[in-house]
Amino acid sequence: MRHQAVVWALPREPAGSVAPEDCVSEPAWRAAPAAPSVQACPQGTLVDGALAYLARGPAASEALARDVLKLPAAPPIIAERVVAALLGADPRVTRLSDGRWAMVPAGATSPSLEACSFAVVDVETTGSHPARGDRVVEVAVVAVRGGAIRPAYETLVNPGRPLPPFVRSLTGLDDDLLRNQPVFADVADGILAALSGRIFAAHNARFDWAFLQAEFRRTGERALFGPRVCTVRLARRLLPDLASRGLDHVTRYFGIPVTRRHRAGGDALATAAVLVRLIELARELGARTLDDLDRVSRRRPSKRTALPAPAEDIWPW
Repeated sequence: MRHQAVVWALPREPAGSVAPEDCVSEPAWRAAPAAPSVQACPQGTLVDGALAYLARGPAASEALARDVLKLPAAPPIIAERVVAALLGADPRVTRLSDGRWAMVPAGATSPSLEACSFAVVDVETTGSHPARGDRVVEVAVVAVRGGAIRPAYETLVNPGRPLPPFVRSLTGLDDDLLRNQPVFADVADGILAALSGRIFAAHNARFDWAFLQAEFRRTGERALFGPRVCTVRLARRLLPDLASRGLDHVTRYFGIPVTRRHRAGGDALATAAVLVRLIELARELGARTLDDLDRVSRRRPSKRTALPAPAEDIWPW
């Protein structure tokens, strides 16, 4: 897993693409924060080219300017300035003592679960397919650390399109209410602030991650990057006898009260409480670090079945 769930602007993938479920948290640690987190990084063709170039080994500014930026005649001071402007704020890149640029090396230590701060996220949307134009209509982020839970951010979002009847019925939201709300670009900085320095977590994390990823990429400047923890996946491994791992079933199992169901704030708070209980169960199995939690989430459940996963495990509503 990577350190803290961080939002970083990365090379573009197709907007709204959903990572495979096995990528609940990403492999490989990067040195930097004490715990993994979500960040925002620069993205674009030149950044992609520079990262690919540095993947082969450290390089000086002059070499990057010549081979990546196609500026063979750039004086050293100009090469330094343009490469610094391109890579200087990118957390995936560092400067060596000799001035060369290099990829941040993999770290050796996974942070303890006590050191991890989680950003538990829930989004309400116009549908289930960000790649087909469905949009976010509400976002909530709840911070979890050491078992303590506190709301960090919540906002409605104008999706720029009508809500389908099913979503209106499910959430109680309507077009008149959303019409006067900010568009995503206007709340992106606030969402990033709530995510930064924390590990992204959600109930069916690939759903919420994919929608936020698509929205950030629509802003044209940033994309999400960092580890994810999925409470659906953890519940599958830690609660193998549960008939469904949908949020209603899991909260009922733990006796967690849920208010404002199918609204981002209420569901994020419920998911945060679920995460705390699942981490407690993981600790009983010996999990002490974020890597340990990742291994628990990837472990095969004790009971196997040829039946497909219940629809409630896939559809977060």
